[in-house]
Amino acid sequence: MDVTAPYPHSSTECIKASHVLSRIGDKWSVLVIMLLRQKSCRFSELKRGISGISQRMLTLTLRNLERDGIVRRTVTPSIPPRVDYELTQMGHSLAEPVQALGSWAFRHLAQIDAAQARYDAQVDAH
Repeated sequence: MDVTAPYPHSSTECIKASHVLSRIGDKWSVLVIMLLRQKSCRFSELKRGISGISQRMLTLTLRNLERDGIVRRTVTPSIPPRVDYELTQMGHSLAEPVQALGSWAFRHLAQIDAAQARYDAQVDAH
């Protein structure tokens, strides 16, 4: 594959990347990744740490992140069984750009608010 070409990836690869980016870029995945960046957590810890997430949405988010190789689920046999979630090596490498995007957003909140207000005022005027 010629990486100097304007579009070095096939359309199939681009579609797959788009699906992965959509999944890891949703608000719940970002919050799960940021919590697990600090330490492994049990399901209940994650649920308490993410305000507003339902049990079903947390379950789906964790399954998708596990399927993509970003989160590892470890079951420790006990009564009741203990289940811990942690970032894989790939998950930790993803946490860095996710943190950078979050920092960027916080730095630019005022500018974004101002831009949205200008836009909304223009749209409302027409």
